[in-house]
Amino acid sequence: MINHTEGTFKGVGGLELYYQSWQPQGKVKAVLAVVHGLGAHSSRYDNVVQHLVPKQYAVYSFDLRGHGRSPGQRGYIKAWAEFREDLQAFLKLIKIQQPESPIFLLGHSLGSVIVLDYVLRCPQEASTLQGVITLAPALGKVGVSKTRLLIGHLLSRVWPRFTLNTGMDLSAGSRDEKVIAAYAKDELRHTLGSARLATEFFATVAWVNAHAGDWQLPLLILQGGADRVTLPEGGEIFYQQVSCTDKQRVVYPEAYHELQSDLNYQKVMADLEDWLERHLRLETVQLASKSSELEFPGS
Repeated sequence: MINHTEGTFKGVGGLELYYQSWQPQGKVKAVLAVVHGLGAHSSRYDNVVQHLVPKQYAVYSFDLRGHGRSPGQRGYIKAWAEFREDLQAFLKLIKIQQPESPIFLLGHSLGSVIVLDYVLRCPQEASTLQGVITLAPALGKVGVSKTRLLIGHLLSRVWPRFTLNTGMDLSAGSRDEKVIAAYAKDELRHTLGSARLATEFFATVAWVNAHAGDWQLPLLILQGGADRVTLPEGGEIFYQQVSCTDKQRVVYPEAYHELQSDLNYQKVMADLEDWLERHLRLETVQLASKSSELEFPGS
């Protein structure tokens, strides 16, 4: 039995952002907070929910501003800090609702950049997280034409709300034709990106890559080897720059961009669960060690 709830919370500027959660019956082992990608929304992770909630995980996700059921111009932000501070508010909400539960943070595509930027810019707050997972991180070349990117760059200052269709190929999302058909009918999905979003995105990616050496948290990168939306080389470069030893990168050679909904999603979910379980056991060992130090300070 999965208990589903939905509601809103206040983001930057008082914007009421939509969120939902899926809870198991009984004790929650840990929380997985999910940040979706460009044009997507919080309901796109059903395979994650169906796999993890019966294992006593709670899953939380919210619709970014300008996405899904949240208000705001589709695909537009004034500054990247809006994404970062919205995520801060979302994590505070989870901590209020689940004060005893460890929290893992997962970002998909654009969401991975939001997550990585948050952790690197807010290290003290982020230190309370149990670990970070990125699905198809958008850290290198992306499947948007150079012409569209150039237009976005030129117009960002003079007409920041100017919006273009990203032109991304829907069929690049998954090898499962049923999934692609469902995406095509999804009325909450959009394919828009504003001039300001484009320049903020690339500036943030550059900053994240430049600060990869500061990364401290356990990190899992999951990438499709045949991903044409966010090319896998970007995740590899970031991974190599991370000096933290608790890091893992898994590449699924034939997989596309929507790893949670591709033909091999069950393998992806099993790998995700295995990583989460190992890091929960690690937390248990660390807590036991701290407890013994408190009991026997002189030993």
